[in-house]
Amino acid sequence: MNEQAVRFLTNLLGIYSPSGQEKPIANFLATQMKHMGFEVGIDTIGNVIGVVGDGKPVILLCGHMDTVAGHVPLRVEEGKIYARGTVDAKGPLAAMVMAALAASKEPNFKGKILIASVVEEEATSKGVRHLITEGIQADYAIFGEPSGVENITIGYKGQIQLKIVIKTETGHASTPWLYDNALEKAYELWEKIHATCAFPSMDPKETPFTSITVCLVKMVGGQGDSVIPFEAEMNLDVRVPIQFTTAQVYDKMVKIIGNYQSVNPTVDINILVLDAVEPFEANKSSPLVHALSLSVRKITGKTATLLRKTGTGDMNLLGNAMNLPIVTYGPGDSHLDHTLDEHIKIEDYLNGIEVYKETILKLANLYNKTNS
Repeated sequence: MNEQAVRFLTNLLGIYSPSGQEKPIANFLATQMKHMGFEVGIDTIGNVIGVVGDGKPVILLCGHMDTVAGHVPLRVEEGKIYARGTVDAKGPLAAMVMAALAASKEPNFKGKILIASVVEEEATSKGVRHLITEGIQADYAIFGEPSGVENITIGYKGQIQLKIVIKTETGHASTPWLYDNALEKAYELWEKIHATCAFPSMDPKETPFTSITVCLVKMVGGQGDSVIPFEAEMNLDVRVPIQFTTAQVYDKMVKIIGNYQSVNPTVDINILVLDAVEPFEANKSSPLVHALSLSVRKITGKTATLLRKTGTGDMNLLGNAMNLPIVTYGPGDSHLDHTLDEHIKIEDYLNGIEVYKETILKLANLYNKTNS
């Protein structure tokens, strides 16, 4: 089992699959899962859907095939596998497939395991959005993202992606005192926003998870050629804590911008929401969290730590769309996401398989006892 599991992961890692270019890995994954005994299909947008077992409960294991762009040479050394995607998130995806296979072969297992390997998680969440549109149903769901083999992620902040366009009059660069400079005004506005939403704040009760944070991710403007910039754009990544909705935080951004514009009446400002995802926190008392925590203790000998993360994941989308127990879990150190040092410890990967397997079996047993 260990040799097969490591070979399966390294084969996945050997296929370059940045967002939007998942077809080769999808075909490979579908073929391999068919050979393992899964019923497999590829849906209209490229998600690979595998099923093993039947009846109830339906346990959804959802991971993503895509990675960010860029290569990390594939190598195995000192008990670690290095490659783009080892952590985010082919390691968790491979672990879920191997765990589902192993759990389905247990003689007392009753239930259906649904493996969804989705596209474009790193870009548009197109894959999981399609699952929601198609009305996917399950009794429990686990997203395969790196939490660390001893940790369970129960919460993510929401996100708003804003594009702000600033326009002014223009003139010759030799007379900058006569005109507002759109690029300078954009940065001036950014400083106002940043000062209002900076963390750490003066409130000692605030944490990175409970505070609104804003990151300037892009600013462009100016034409050169001795022309005072008359248009500038900036893109902001706004993270929304669990106690707010995206609408409430958007209104806060609008108020800040409105206050700035009131003292700069010659500056025209337009706001465009590029995307918005609501924050989400799972019920830490759910049977899924309980089963997963017991499995972590059984396999690692350590008490599971429940994490709330400042990022945003596909769990936000499915968790807010469906009323079911849901968490995010997977082997790997998330601090290595997207880095040139991305790697996973083989021991953690194999332990992750066992934790997934134990959790599947515990959930199936609990469900069938409760509903017998």
